[in-house]
Amino acid sequence: MQFLKWLLFAPLALIGLAFAIANRHETTVSFDPFAGNDISSPQLTVPLFILLFVAVLFGIVLGGFATWVTQGKNRKAARLAKSEADKWRSEADRLRAQVGAQASAQGSTQVTNIGRQSAETGALVRPY
Repeated sequence: MQFLKWLLFAPLALIGLAFAIANRHETTVSFDPFAGNDISSPQLTVPLFILLFVAVLFGIVLGGFATWVTQGKNRKAARLAKSEADKWRSEADRLRAQVGAQASAQGSTQVTNIGRQSAETGALVRPY
């Protein structure tokens, strides 16, 4: 797995490095869309590759956040299903212990029918 990661990221890193070397010239970014050339507005002068890397990073973070928000209902459903499964598992354990206690109180050492029977075949279906 580590080899595949290197196989994927090494060429991307080399392409990014070549892009950074080729685009080192300064670019001015203005934060006021209505300002003309004669009015000083908030601006930032950075190399072009930094500007593009920051824009890509911002897109990745924004996409990750949007995915996280849209999958919230799936995470909630999984939490509810897990809590319900835990509840039923503890109920089954409690009933197994109760049946075991009743069997030992009756003097029987073996409990043979813990579970339910299938409606079609009558065979014993184990809950685990």
